[in-house]
Amino acid sequence: MTTDDITLRLEMADLLAAGGALRSEPWRKAVEAVPRHQFLSGGYFVQGEGAAWRPVMPADPGWLAGCYGDESLVTQIAGTIVPGDIRGEILRAPTSSSTMPRLVVRMLEDLRVEEGGRVLEIGTGTGYSTALLCHRLGQDAITSVEVDPDVSARAGASLRAVGYEPQLVIGDGLGGYGEGAPYDRTIATCGVTELPYAWVEQTRPGGTILAAVGGWLGSSELARLTVGDDGTARGPLLGGRVGFMLARPQLPPPLGMLPDLTEGEERPTSVGADLLDDWTCRFVAQIAAPRAQHLTLDRNGVLEHVLIDVTGGSWAALTGRDGEWTVRQSPGRHLWDAVEEAVLRWRSDGGPGANGFMLEVTPDGTRVTWTPV
Repeated sequence: MTTDDITLRLEMADLLAAGGALRSEPWRKAVEAVPRHQFLSGGYFVQGEGAAWRPVMPADPGWLAGCYGDESLVTQIAGTIVPGDIRGEILRAPTSSSTMPRLVVRMLEDLRVEEGGRVLEIGTGTGYSTALLCHRLGQDAITSVEVDPDVSARAGASLRAVGYEPQLVIGDGLGGYGEGAPYDRTIATCGVTELPYAWVEQTRPGGTILAAVGGWLGSSELARLTVGDDGTARGPLLGGRVGFMLARPQLPPPLGMLPDLTEGEERPTSVGADLLDDWTCRFVAQIAAPRAQHLTLDRNGVLEHVLIDVTGGSWAALTGRDGEWTVRQSPGRHLWDAVEEAVLRWRSDGGPGANGFMLEVTPDGTRVTWTPV
């Protein structure tokens, strides 16, 4: 390590503390001790022209400073492509990243770990958050599950380079890792559309589960649940808007060929597609239509917002003019009716913010409710 590395780590710790993410001395010591750049030694991608991504490698000017910026850094594109594979730019979707330090540290603080506790981490990623957990609790207390073998291998090499060898498991993190259960804390560094009951089963009664819960409309929030003696888990959303890549098994399916959007039942609606501009309102819409995806189409110069549920075969197309909205829906399967009902109920309850929501996870699934203002 060089003086520059240490200086950048200390400056990052100061920045995270000033912003309120870093709130305790034990986690500050972890941030100051763990070199984030070691977990980005294979480079990272930054966005170039338009939606294209270009690699930044350790030999490039600005690479080291970028490692300690408070930004998420893409480390894999299209499921297999890493920065060292590319010369120039690539126009594909990111599939793995190093989460922005502010969010990493906030989640670790919100996890409320205790000395001697054991942690199950879902999504090893680069291994940076795993290393912070190892520094705080000891490597023997940490089990981390990663679905991508190559990502796990790179994380393992980085962890060993900085002196940690926690248990790394290759597998579908949605199933947890029952062989090491029960855990005192479970934390997910990927987003989920529904919190798996396996995590509840593998976390001891009184233990904590922390995860970003969201959906295919793109609104997600941190939830902190306490596991009860009755085998359920319940807890609040913490608020603050977070963004994680969804767990790969929960990614939305390809839209494929669109249905004929002209053959539908049309009516006016008091709830327009502009509701999707509001983060919490969009979260409510996701509760009502958990399998819906959103796209926009230009139809003869008119912007049309389309929600489509590929698995259920339902859709809704909305157009607005002068503040008035019209919805056209798939015959017999009225997707927007459910969204409209949920949003109107939420608004009549005073439109509570995210921290007024509660999640409950049982063997039957995840239930989201809110408290009227």
